[in-house]
Amino acid sequence: MNQDRTILHCDMNAYYASVEIKLNPSLRGKPVAVAGSQADRNGIILAKSEEAKQQGVKTGEVIWQAKQKCPNLITVPPQYDQYILHSKLAHKIYYDYTDQIEPFGLDECWLDVTASKALFGGGIQIAKLISQRVKKELQLTLSIGISFNKVFAKLGSDMNKPDAITYVSQENYTDLVFKLPARSLLGVGSATERKLTKYNILTIGDLARTDPAFLQSKLGINGVKLWSWANGLDNGRVRVYGESIPVKTVGHGITTTEDLYTDIEVWRVLLALSENVSKRLRSHSLRARGVQISVRRNDMSGTEFQAPLPYATYNSFYISQNGFMLFKERYDWKKPIRSLTIRAINLESSNIPRQINLFSDFSKLAKLEDLEDVMFSLHQRYGAKIVYPARLMEDIKIAKQVPYDIKPPGLPVFQS
Repeated sequence: MNQDRTILHCDMNAYYASVEIKLNPSLRGKPVAVAGSQADRNGIILAKSEEAKQQGVKTGEVIWQAKQKCPNLITVPPQYDQYILHSKLAHKIYYDYTDQIEPFGLDECWLDVTASKALFGGGIQIAKLISQRVKKELQLTLSIGISFNKVFAKLGSDMNKPDAITYVSQENYTDLVFKLPARSLLGVGSATERKLTKYNILTIGDLARTDPAFLQSKLGINGVKLWSWANGLDNGRVRVYGESIPVKTVGHGITTTEDLYTDIEVWRVLLALSENVSKRLRSHSLRARGVQISVRRNDMSGTEFQAPLPYATYNSFYISQNGFMLFKERYDWKKPIRSLTIRAINLESSNIPRQINLFSDFSKLAKLEDLEDVMFSLHQRYGAKIVYPARLMEDIKIAKQVPYDIKPPGLPVFQS
């Protein structure tokens, strides 16, 4: 492992809100939140200004909750084209210092500047140069973490906000990192945090000092990975800018315009979502060997189910049909449904031959794939409305959807 690397993690502060304030300076100094449409029931806070944050507004909460804390909150709709534009402009600045730039959503990037130090100075100096240029050229601010690996660089950028530079070195990381909550570590989600808490593993230091064999017995191979990361043993490289990232899953989800109460309503939504999943599987030359359904109820609680598919495929009808069968088997309907996600999992190359089994009719799937091949070729030539399933002509309670590759700052990034 190369402990002499210098990795930066650049995180643009309150990104969506900061872009909106730049575009409309009259908002400066006021509590501002970028929020989805309340009419379409996507009315959650996507990003908030520092002033809104100070009054308790949180990313991910619904607008009415935010306004209870901050009655003078100003909400604006998202302008995704502007967020994409400013993200690219920031990447252009980073590229003046290194070509090893790995985006983590629109607002965050890792940079490996190890080979750049001879030209621009050490990591702190390069971080200062980048911060100054982003502030001057884009009128945005950054929090930058500097460390000898990606995981600690990200921790550094999270430690001090806004507009700060934090250096996590081999000499000081135990003092800076070990006292942080375990959930601060990349890869520790809410489910993992609950499991760790059960065993009184509350901080990153606790995680680092736990026997990795014990962690593996409780968390599987992920437990060993988290132990390594907590101890500063992350050797993950920063990808060259533009390098494709291996696709792990392909999913699409939506908050419905009204609660779903019946199986048929769920089926229509899953079918509509699966078309997007199918197109993206095809674009990556992949097939799914499994399907996962994520459900969020109208009380905001959630659950997930997953199962293997009889045959690996990219066909939207087959994926949605098997996902719907899984849903009917596992969902108890104690609460209506607010949002649904369907995800293709356990992916493989579409060039791999498929093994036929005696218990499933492959010929039906082959016909579905051929039919959808024709349908998608027509979409490419004449647009998506030229032909589509009759089932989707009914009211399926879906509003205009956000582009699938956009995620709110500060929320998890799901690989496409």
